[in-house]
Amino acid sequence: MTDIRDAVRAEIERRRDDLIELTQALIRIPTLNPPGENYRDICEFIAARLARSGFTVAFVRAEGAPGDSERYPRWNLVARREGARPGPCVHFNGHIDVVEVGKGWTTDPFGGALIGGRIYGRGACDMKGGIAASIIAAETFAALWPDYSGAVEISATADEETGGFGGVAHLAREGWFAPDRVQHVIIPEPLDKDRICLGHRGVWWAELETHGRIAHGSMPFLGNCAVRHMGAVIAEMEETLFPALAARQTAMPVVPEAARASTLNINSVHGGQAERPADFDGWPAPVVPDSCRMIIDRRYLAEERLETVKAEFRAVVERAKERRGDFSYEIRDMFDVFPSMTDRDAPVVGALTRAIEKTFGRTPQYVVSPGTYDQKHIDRIGRLKNCVAYGPGILDLAHQPDEYVVVQDMVESATVMALALADLLGIGAG
Repeated sequence: MTDIRDAVRAEIERRRDDLIELTQALIRIPTLNPPGENYRDICEFIAARLARSGFTVAFVRAEGAPGDSERYPRWNLVARREGARPGPCVHFNGHIDVVEVGKGWTTDPFGGALIGGRIYGRGACDMKGGIAASIIAAETFAALWPDYSGAVEISATADEETGGFGGVAHLAREGWFAPDRVQHVIIPEPLDKDRICLGHRGVWWAELETHGRIAHGSMPFLGNCAVRHMGAVIAEMEETLFPALAARQTAMPVVPEAARASTLNINSVHGGQAERPADFDGWPAPVVPDSCRMIIDRRYLAEERLETVKAEFRAVVERAKERRGDFSYEIRDMFDVFPSMTDRDAPVVGALTRAIEKTFGRTPQYVVSPGTYDQKHIDRIGRLKNCVAYGPGILDLAHQPDEYVVVQDMVESATVMALALADLLGIGAG
């Protein structure tokens, strides 16, 4: 009898052109987030595809989630294919949204061009190539072993790029990831074809606003400049906070190496009058700004506590306040996520490890992502620990101009996912 590995490889190779065309079709649906465009369209496209493969499909709107509106509804898709007998459920979760295009492209961002064995487009790497590979893997498995025990699920979810609250977080709250209905989850994020991502660092997003007093710009001594207050905060961050963060190291296997330290990104700073509209060519008014706002993106380690992270930043602001003279400020929490890491001996990790060894002849590298992804909601809200990220693509290409995914990487990742699926659903070696 043909070896399982050889059977999977041959079947996925037979579907190579289908994999390419599916990836291109997904890229050509511009699901930009924000604001959240064409979510329903891409869900319907995937649903039609999976229905032909024997999946039952459900559309789930995250009504009331951040960003959800009648113009930009937060649609999600969950598709399930039952086996011949009861058994565990293996779930592949992929996010449908992509970030803004940005500048510097030499190809059509939504063209899905195939050039030199690479498919180009916004979301090709992050993560429409991964969604396509997981669909091909699931269809290959069902074609080879139609009488399997258990169930296979595929979800296409919204808003991962903006926190996942209109996608996986909503589904988790509604019970779609309850451990009694789903036992194993693989998220095909672009972490490379021979690496298994066990989890991610924590994150705290917050907005700091410094307050001043408005006055005429020719007499700034009569006002109180909120931008200068913010400048003092940033100077204090440069002097004390950034060096302290860089000195901390985690035992988590975070990649790249520099991300094993704590980090903070100043996401934006806005002070004074709003920028002029594009259709207005006049000049700004001469006023002292009475407000300045900064959004921070703080990534923290498993060894740190969120309360300590917040207190450390507040202490920075207080030191700036003492140096500059009294000013008032507010720190507003936006959202926070605890670090998450699945155990190396978890069943889904073992299955993917064996599949990678069969496919590539080497043991995978076990890594942790520098940024969060939807594992956080499956873990913290769904209470399902047996979840990892594995998928095709090079993480450094995500959100870049001329983003691409390598076709051969998708083929091989689909092979790994199909072999892991067979392992988790009890298909023995022939």
